[in-house]
Amino acid sequence: MAKRGILRPTLLVILTSILLALAFPAPSLGILAWLFLIPLLFSVQNKNFLQSFKLSFFAGFLANIGIFYWLNIVMTTYGHLPLVLSILLTLMLSAYLALYIAFPVALAIRAEKSGISLILSLPLLWVAFEYLRGILLSGFPWAILGYTQYRTLSIIQIADITGVYGISFLIILGNVVIYKIIKSIISKEEAKYPVAGSLVLLALLVITVWYGFVRLNEPNTGRDLKVGLVQGNISQDIKWDPNYLESTLEVYERLTRDIAGQNLDLIVWPESSLPFYFQRDIEHSTRVKNFASEIKSYLVVGSPAVETTDNVNFKLFNSAFLINPYGEVIGRGDKTHLVPFGEYVPMSKMLPFVHKMVHGIGDFSPGATISPLSGSFGNIGILVCFEGIFPEISREYVKKGANLLVNITNDAWFGRSSAPYQDLSMTVFRAVENKVPLIRAANSGITAIIDSRGHIHGMTPLFKEATLTGKIRLSDEKTIYTAYGDIFAWLCLLGAGIIILIPFLKSRRKSEIE
Repeated sequence: MAKRGILRPTLLVILTSILLALAFPAPSLGILAWLFLIPLLFSVQNKNFLQSFKLSFFAGFLANIGIFYWLNIVMTTYGHLPLVLSILLTLMLSAYLALYIAFPVALAIRAEKSGISLILSLPLLWVAFEYLRGILLSGFPWAILGYTQYRTLSIIQIADITGVYGISFLIILGNVVIYKIIKSIISKEEAKYPVAGSLVLLALLVITVWYGFVRLNEPNTGRDLKVGLVQGNISQDIKWDPNYLESTLEVYERLTRDIAGQNLDLIVWPESSLPFYFQRDIEHSTRVKNFASEIKSYLVVGSPAVETTDNVNFKLFNSAFLINPYGEVIGRGDKTHLVPFGEYVPMSKMLPFVHKMVHGIGDFSPGATISPLSGSFGNIGILVCFEGIFPEISREYVKKGANLLVNITNDAWFGRSSAPYQDLSMTVFRAVENKVPLIRAANSGITAIIDSRGHIHGMTPLFKEATLTGKIRLSDEKTIYTAYGDIFAWLCLLGAGIIILIPFLKSRRKSEIE
């Protein structure tokens, strides 16, 4: 009997982890997100805080291994780490991220014992901890629960008010209400049917879907822009090899000429598409500028930028340059949020023994400002690499006048894994939150065109040379999210703080009475 008592919660926890991992791309079974938490809630019912924490941690740990398994590809193939160390680091990250599942569930179970309904507490606590995960320790908001719904456009339009966290809130609320309904049916105890919770969930879903359909059918009166995206598929093994510089340029020129005849307004090459210092290599930079003049289109290219601080020291930036149809460089955007251990080493002076995981051309410095790049077609916000997963960066660009977001990236590090699809799913929300189109050029895929409502108008395959052209409609619309940011998440954080305090206050009052 004891073994059976242990086995049942363990199996439920494993089921939760499987459902959660499968909800994310790929395979993108987003419907499972509305059910994933139910097995875990049955496993932690009637448990104390510590027991609930352990079971929830185990569920989150297993789920994160399934979601982030591709980190081993990055660390072994490109970071040249031993497989054992790579696995250890993946397990450590999975354990860290599991805390953001364990705490909200365990705290909600404890709050329920103090008379606070799980239907109220868990959605607030879940969003609060998701938000904290996006800002603590430089932030890692990858695989936020709401991203599982990136293809359900009628649901995600509410993100232009609440951000992605509003969708996470709805999903957790749905899980808790369904759990309560099932419990009321199968429980031998007198478990009440969650009438109020069911009505609240139904009302919120109806409002969300109604709002979504309204937004999806609203006309966009902005001007049209013809864009072209180039996917060079340059192997990481040769990308920074000077012997392949000429052939790399030839690939981008050839692919661009194939689409240049379509009278495109803007053409975008991926992150680090130019494997040289654009400002210093006069011969090759002149060649690229002359090429922009030849094709008579605005051209965005990725290249490291250099700024000299004195006669000896200099700073490197992961940057994008905007070249006009006359071959003039009219703007530069620097990456402001760098990848820890990939583009720089945190606390490098304190940790001199730690080297960068991905060996490139040097340690980068973050860009100092977020400023759109302007052309006759409009204003663009440049998102370099994984900046696309940070909503505050896109929001700041749009707030400063950008009516188009351009994501240049190199997802070749991820290999043929789920990661490029997960990356794409998050950028869909950047378009929806701010109601501006987003186009992304990736070295090895996925290159895509996303309109301001989140429709994906074309995707390229992984690890193939490709081009993608299309027409997007610019927008000067300003959303509530653009104006006020993550106010919904802040309200959830405030509510979560109150929920966490109430059991302490009740316990203290009880002790004083006794």
